[in-house]
Amino acid sequence: MKIDSDELLCPCKSNKPYNSCCQPLHDGDVVANSAEQLMCSRYSAFVLKNISYLIATLHPSKREEDDELVLKKTMDETQWLGLKIIKHKPTGSTATVEFIAFHQGKSDIEQLHEKSNFVNENKQWLYVDGEILPPVKLSRNEPCFCGSGKKTKKCHIS
Repeated sequence: MKIDSDELLCPCKSNKPYNSCCQPLHDGDVVANSAEQLMCSRYSAFVLKNISYLIATLHPSKREEDDELVLKKTMDETQWLGLKIIKHKPTGSTATVEFIAFHQGKSDIEQLHEKSNFVNENKQWLYVDGEILPPVKLSRNEPCFCGSGKKTKKCHIS
């Protein structure tokens, strides 16, 4: 999935241009060097609706016949707003990444708070599965998750 823009900021909220952040992973030019980098690139793939990348970076033992259909439905119903990595814990060929992905719900901002499990096989990090965690209370004075530069209380929390 080629996106040709030098000015597009990466959806993973790294504040880097997409073409020097997640795009080389999405295009298959490089592989993620950590589970955290793979997590960020998978989030960007959700935002950009890059289904093939999400399936390619899912551990083969977890793939289902209807993955493409399920992902398309999720993407059609979800507007992703921001990503916050809480903790990255590598342990050799496995790792966990705790993150919060913010999205617009039916009426409110919702969050997917997950502790994801990754494995490195054949020099490639793959997503295995995740444990859904309870939502996190956001500080009203921290920078907003959407990357606007405003405090959360002035942007997404009334």
